[in-house]
Amino acid sequence: MEAKAKKLLLVALDFPAVEPALAMVDKLPGFGFKVGKELYEVGGPEVVREIVARGGQVFRDGKWHDIPNTVKGAAAAAARNGCSMCNIHFSDRAMTEAALEGVSVVGESERPKVLVVTVLTSISDAILRDEVGIDRTVQEEVLRRAKLAQEWGADGVVASPLETALIREACGPNFLIVTPGIRQADGKMDDQKRAATPTAAIENGASRLVIGRPITAAPDPVAAAEAFVSEIAQALRREVSAHMCGND
Repeated sequence: MEAKAKKLLLVALDFPAVEPALAMVDKLPGFGFKVGKELYEVGGPEVVREIVARGGQVFRDGKWHDIPNTVKGAAAAAARNGCSMCNIHFSDRAMTEAALEGVSVVGESERPKVLVVTVLTSISDAILRDEVGIDRTVQEEVLRRAKLAQEWGADGVVASPLETALIREACGPNFLIVTPGIRQADGKMDDQKRAATPTAAIENGASRLVIGRPITAAPDPVAAAEAFVSEIAQALRREVSAHMCGND
């Protein structure tokens, strides 16, 4: 179960330089990694290709939001660089379909999964209403966007663990749900407004968990990663046990 748990964890490499990011990759063999804007701005596509060369799966967290042709090009580049997942901000059908067309440049069976970012985990109900101008709760808006993303052909969404159960119920078992904002029960929330523990995320149906600072900023990143893997594995065991009991 630990091996399966390890595959569910994506370590966020939010570093301002390439060297510490690659050092973290070397410390955590067998993990997947998220490459976001900060690292990509200093390392470019070369850092993505290097992580892949060192055996790491890469989730290219580009959060692209642009005209369809531009998004198509970015998605195609991510696919050629060996990414296994990439994402776009929620927008419209045309942009989503352009991303899917872009990643297919490497072949449908080899292409990265395309995820749609629903609502950032730093956004609260009050911010969504008063600053963004959407008169719905975060949960209502996340669910609306997830259902549309699925309708438009996306492979899944990025959403906080607090909305995962609603999305799983509405979108079914095969829709990918990648959850940032993962913290241990006694951990710091940093700038996350909608966070949860790995156990809660797994119980709610998360497909992959993105964990950054609680691992990369820990005094012992390897021990921190192993602790998260252990907690995820325990949650998976409980899920299997509950499913078996439900079939009795």
